[in-house]
Amino acid sequence: MSALLTDLYQLTMAAGYWCAGKTGEVATFELFVRRLPPNRNFILAAGLDQALEYLLNVRFTEEEILYLKGLPQFHRVPEGFFDALRAFRFTGDVFAAREGTPLFPGEPILTLRAPLLEAQIPETFLLATIGFQTLIATKAARIVEAAGGRSVVEFGTRRAHSPDAGVYAGRAAYIGGCTGTSNTLTGMRYGIPVFGTAAHSWVQSFPTELEAYQRLQDLLGPATTYLIDTYDTLEGARRAASLGRPMWGVRLDSGNLVELARAVRTILDEAGLTDAKIMATGDLNEYKILELVATGAPIDSYGVGTELATSSDAPSHGAVYKLVELDANGSRRFTAKISPDKSTVPGAKQIFRYPGHDIVGRASECFLQGCEAMLRPVMLGGEIVGHRPTASEARQYARESLDRLPKKYRSLFECDPPYRIEHSAELIQLTEEFRRSER
Repeated sequence: MSALLTDLYQLTMAAGYWCAGKTGEVATFELFVRRLPPNRNFILAAGLDQALEYLLNVRFTEEEILYLKGLPQFHRVPEGFFDALRAFRFTGDVFAAREGTPLFPGEPILTLRAPLLEAQIPETFLLATIGFQTLIATKAARIVEAAGGRSVVEFGTRRAHSPDAGVYAGRAAYIGGCTGTSNTLTGMRYGIPVFGTAAHSWVQSFPTELEAYQRLQDLLGPATTYLIDTYDTLEGARRAASLGRPMWGVRLDSGNLVELARAVRTILDEAGLTDAKIMATGDLNEYKILELVATGAPIDSYGVGTELATSSDAPSHGAVYKLVELDANGSRRFTAKISPDKSTVPGAKQIFRYPGHDIVGRASECFLQGCEAMLRPVMLGGEIVGHRPTASEARQYARESLDRLPKKYRSLFECDPPYRIEHSAELIQLTEEFRRSER
């Protein structure tokens, strides 16, 4: 995996560290979210598996090193630095919350400890992959919550910000609770159920709508889902119903979904197709689905694309990656940023979760009763340790974790007061001592 998939300043800093003789220093960085996006009461951690895959395989090729040497920023850098890039491997440790863990502002999603160069260079990739998938998993959890037990399928690759983003959006949405995805590469790569039958172009390619439906049924049998709003929606429902079984159901993609769903349900039931399902799609999000559910419309499943794959109402959440400790020559130095609105807390941390609230303490602390330590070792000495959960396992863990989260925090609107997070006495003391030392 290319180590050039990063911001230039990660590499200029790496060169500077090397030239300053800081290669023996060991850094601890934490990746977290400063504040929640609008109307969010939590974030749902995702993207760890891709982060670990990157750390296992990140390399500089000779071609990439030659490119760097040709940049003006590196004209004064000694050859020894480029030799270090040729030998670059990640040999550090990573502690992280499991994918599918609900987290809150200031709580580490991931803690990385490694020699300074190895810890600095991955920043951009880690923020991108964990930040994006966490964003989409969180959005998916909200949509699934709004659907109230009805199936939600992720349909967003064609609207995602790149084809690769579509793949990872499908994975993250599944972890967040979606039934599956329309992206077949996501399905193959991560063992995620895939859904989809035919678009309007299928219907338009045949002389009649009925023939298009018949051909589709011949092809797909029980998996057949008819898209019935190419022309007249209710007439399309009658034509689909006239073909009888086998079929899964019909899809509505436009119009007044409440009125149409009720009318289509009547048509299907009168044809004896009481088990046929109705799926709704078309620029849906959690708020629109909440309204549809509230009307009692007979919709069994939802397909959500653009709003989910881009998290369009909150396309970013300000994830950051900050240095919190530095060990040099056997001496540990705590680090933090103290500027207004962007201050951080020094020292490596652990999240201790109790029912209904969290305590963020120092990583060296131990709370024995009634809580769970959320950050666990996932990589030691550059090698993955323990079981590497599948997307399905992460999805199940997310469901269980969200079920334990008090319902008010699963609301689609901001909860006041927010989820309670406290700092331990030891962490407060460390922070106060650090701030006094920096005056």
